[in-house]
Amino acid sequence: MAENPMTEQEFAQLRKFIRPYSKLNVFMYKLTGGRIMGTLTGREVMLVSMIGAKSGTERTIPLMYVPYKDGVIVVGSQGGAPKSPVWVKSIQKNPDVVVQYKNKKMKLRARQVDDAEKAEVWPTCVSFYKEYDDYQNRTDRNIPVFVCEPYE
Repeated sequence: MAENPMTEQEFAQLRKFIRPYSKLNVFMYKLTGGRIMGTLTGREVMLVSMIGAKSGTERTIPLMYVPYKDGVIVVGSQGGAPKSPVWVKSIQKNPDVVVQYKNKKMKLRARQVDDAEKAEVWPTCVSFYKEYDDYQNRTDRNIPVFVCEPYE
């Protein structure tokens, strides 16, 4: 059983906050190359652009920056919510993404890691954003982790 699990009411409140904040974050990040809204609680943020699983349109979301080898790691934590973020289905269906970190853009291909590889990369994730451990402990779901690597 998860420690201090998020209630459905808390999840609903979180969702009301996430969408408008994310839109503002993306706008300001793109406008300033990450100089404004390029960090969250003192940690670096990146933008991840992907094709929506249902809509087929491009979506851009801000996520914590976790560099890994020649790419990045993206974590579907959603603050330890009981459900994965919507973008997880998008990245599973359409794994080619564009990641912007400050003014640098990278074309990457995402692959979801299995439990064994997650155990290997999780310490890297936590080293960049320690709250990931809290989020995993807060939920019974296995938070999805994706390694995004260059493909061209």
